[in-house]
Amino acid sequence: MKPHRSLIPAIPTGPGTEIPIPRRFARLVDLAYNMWWSWDPGARDLWQRISPSDWAVSPNPLTVLQTVTPEAWEGLAASKAFRASYEDVISRFDSYLSSSTWFDSELPDSLAGGVAYLSAEFGIHETLPFYSGGLGVLAGDHLKAASDLGVPLVGVGLLYRRGYFGQAIDPDGHQQHQYRPIEVTRRALRRVLAESGRPLTVEVDLPGRRVEVGVWRIDVGRTPLLLLDTDLPSNDPADRPISHILYVRGREMRLCQEIVLGVGAVRALHALGIDPTTWHVNEGHAAISLLERTAIRIEAGDPLDTAKKNVADRSVFTLHTPVPAGNEVFDLDLALHYLSGSFPGIDDGSIIELSGSGRERIFDLGALAIRLTRSTNGVSRRHGEVVTHHWERIIGGPATSVTNGIHLPTWVGRSVSRRYESVLGRDWASETLDPGRWAEAVQSIPDAELWDAHTAQKDLLLRDLRTRLRDQRARHGSAPSELRKATKLLPSNRLTIVFARRFAVYKRAGLLLTDLGRLEWILTNPDRPVQLVFAGKAHPADAGGKDIIRRVWDMANSPQFEGHVFIVEDYDIGLGRHLVGGADVWLNTPRPPMEASGTSGMKASANGGLNLSIADGWWLEGANDRNGWSFGAEQNTDEADAHNLYDLIETEVAPAFYERDEAGLPRRWIAMMREAMVAIPPAFAARRMVSEYTQRLYLPAE
Repeated sequence: MKPHRSLIPAIPTGPGTEIPIPRRFARLVDLAYNMWWSWDPGARDLWQRISPSDWAVSPNPLTVLQTVTPEAWEGLAASKAFRASYEDVISRFDSYLSSSTWFDSELPDSLAGGVAYLSAEFGIHETLPFYSGGLGVLAGDHLKAASDLGVPLVGVGLLYRRGYFGQAIDPDGHQQHQYRPIEVTRRALRRVLAESGRPLTVEVDLPGRRVEVGVWRIDVGRTPLLLLDTDLPSNDPADRPISHILYVRGREMRLCQEIVLGVGAVRALHALGIDPTTWHVNEGHAAISLLERTAIRIEAGDPLDTAKKNVADRSVFTLHTPVPAGNEVFDLDLALHYLSGSFPGIDDGSIIELSGSGRERIFDLGALAIRLTRSTNGVSRRHGEVVTHHWERIIGGPATSVTNGIHLPTWVGRSVSRRYESVLGRDWASETLDPGRWAEAVQSIPDAELWDAHTAQKDLLLRDLRTRLRDQRARHGSAPSELRKATKLLPSNRLTIVFARRFAVYKRAGLLLTDLGRLEWILTNPDRPVQLVFAGKAHPADAGGKDIIRRVWDMANSPQFEGHVFIVEDYDIGLGRHLVGGADVWLNTPRPPMEASGTSGMKASANGGLNLSIADGWWLEGANDRNGWSFGAEQNTDEADAHNLYDLIETEVAPAFYERDEAGLPRRWIAMMREAMVAIPPAFAARRMVSEYTQRLYLPAE
């Protein structure tokens, strides 16, 4: 097998933040600037060893390195255990970057120019808040799996210097929004350089002026992620904030962001000498890149129709929204104000034709992306059917689908990971590509070990939740006596059901609130008590979602549900890892067919959690009646779905959890856990997802 080689030209970067560090540990800087550490347990342990207190406050290597004193380095240098750990991690890091890969073995002469993956958000780690939810986390997992497989791919997004909002809930249950500036010197970000050695900038035309766009790089294993930045001193102060906030509320500012993303991505890659074989437009936010590329073909001499075909032949489009109403659209007059004349050879009539979806005076980015790509895919089989139903007229035939997947090393907790490692080896996640071997190995883990691993992760989750609840109550002015009570909340022997996702109305976080009397009876049953944990954000402009948060807050703080219902603030990747790692049951209640896919339930299953979910999205493929519970139907009312849910919790879920044998083990529950751990990871791993994209969609575009 050939050694790993990159098909993407080298992307030069500046040196990053200068950090005084002993020469013998100099490679820690390389490690800090590659997000590989975020999914390698040994690397995370290494950072924690350097400064446990700093790591507990902020799991960010660059913060840790900038706070270590010379005396602390002397102590670490004297520690034989630390030196051994350092050498082991660096050795595995180097091996990871240089070793041969699946792509080298299976497709060595393919994708000569690599793949450009364009997305409005990327969720790599909680310290890089360039994501809001599932779309961004999926994009981050896509990059990580591409790295693992060796697929030559470069991601392009925006550098949101104020990220997505941090959430706080005030004493009345109202969501508050906090936009925290990103310290770029304490993030794994380095400026991309031009051939001259100066920071690279490209220009994007907006009405009456040009905006300069800087380019930053984050290394995600082998995969480079480029982030575009308008906050440059050379720009007008009114243009510098264009890239500040993810999913900014103002529609005109949002359109400016998507122009910068689409046009800036094409120009940045061209400036770096990168000519992708295939362009992957991940959701409609990046669709304007297709207009820019079409204009380039026209300037090269292609007639409009030929240019459109040439662009489409090298492009694929993934829709993550369930129906057209959820797609990104703008007022046509606003769009033409910004786009008219910006793309040589593409007149206003062509822009209107390409972006039309049947709604009057609407510029539809989804329709634009469909017309200028060779394939449109949904993100689960059911979603592919929904996309076909709503978009077939524009697609010209049925949509395809590639079901989403998860990056297992990122999302599987440490205790469960050790169990997988014990039967599959250190690189256990790669074994998901062999489902038979995976199943045989997981079946061999004793029941007691599976249960111990789950309970260890559950204990970790509940400790974290108690701390968060105490801090929340302290901020609200609770007395010390009340704060002490927080340490006794959330007993570990109680059935714990988690609902954690965006508080969009269609996800129906309020479904459990349909019949509060019955819910109280179920939760406070003295023989089989249940505790519910809610977490999630509502978009600042989503009044309905914020109202649901307030209703859940009121319930959690009412006497009848005290100690049984909790809502935790500021749901992000870090909290998400704990929740999927320790939940007994993962609850999902969307109104079908609105769940395009969903991935959080996959993560819970990989950790041994059991899904309790509406039959929609990925769960239609994952459920087998032995690894969780399904309920609901498209024709059901909310009331009918709620009562089906109550019935399941009361008559099946809680009894199975509390049924124990003489050894104190819930054997029936463990059998379902094992089935989830056998069936879900191979079918829903990001490695499977990216290999499927590569072989089915990226390669045919060559």
